Amino acid sequence: MSLILELKRLISSQKITQVIRDCLIKKHLKAQRKITRQELVDFIITLQPKEADKSLIRIGSDGDGGYLIPNDLNGCSNCFSPGVSSIADFEVDLNKLGIKCYLADYSLDSPPVSGVGIDFEKKFIGSKESNIYMTLGNWVKRKAPNDSDLILQMDIEGSEYAAILASETQLLEKFRILVIEFHQLDCIRYPMGFELIKLTFEKILLSFEVVHIHPNNALLPIHYLGIQIPPIMEFTFLRKDRFIFKKYATEFPHPLDKKNVLRNQDIVLPEFWRA
Repeated sequence: MSLILELKRLISSQKITQVIRDCLIKKHLKAQRKITRQELVDFIITLQPKEADKSLIRIGSDGDGGYLIPNDLNGCSNCFSPGVSSIADFEVDLNKLGIKCYLADYSLDSPPVSGVGIDFEKKFIGSKESNIYMTLGNWVKRKAPNDSDLILQMDIEGSEYAAILASETQLLEKFRILVIEFHQLDCIRYPMGFELIKLTFEKILLSFEVVHIHPNNALLPIHYLGIQIPPIMEFTFLRKDRFIFKKYATEFPHPLDKKNVLRNQDIVLPEFWRA
């Protein structure tokens, strides 16, 4: 079975995260060919962050739970935030700006914040509907079916790949801004991990530009063929119709970037990830 067909099968069965963790890391490392340095460099170049005409602002706390997004919120009235922790400062700040926030996480019985502008569902986001999972598309259809300038803030511990690949391009284009924390990026060294990660980003890049990358310092970067790969990174995307290119980003870290884990050494975006 080809890698693409195998990935499609795994996406439909909600097993992408388990495959990355077990198949790629534990079971088949010696058997798999390694991705070449040139393959990796060619792909990373497509992700190098660009500056738009809209400056970046920080929404949320000065630490984990805060993100940099373009200052392009006028007209945005709904944010979808799958993956909830003990902190919801991002959603609190958006709520203060009049933006309603929809939160979802099956691992919690209630969110850390409440109020008129907060809506919570006890579900995970996945590639199909069940008593535990719901798709991003059905969630949006139920809550904000006519809104075409949504915000997505997604931190779902590795399930982001299945969620994105299972979503129609037309659905993704309903979002003006995407903030996604990508996990297990170190699996990009191996064929299935590379194909999965590459397919996910290629789908996003059809309609969006990367405007910011922030490595999460919870885990140190791995080194592969002279390239540093942080296992967890926060990506911010702006939809192309809102994007006017100025230049490639040059400030790393950005002045508004903050450590995710205060006690850990900070991680500056490695060389190959920036122009």
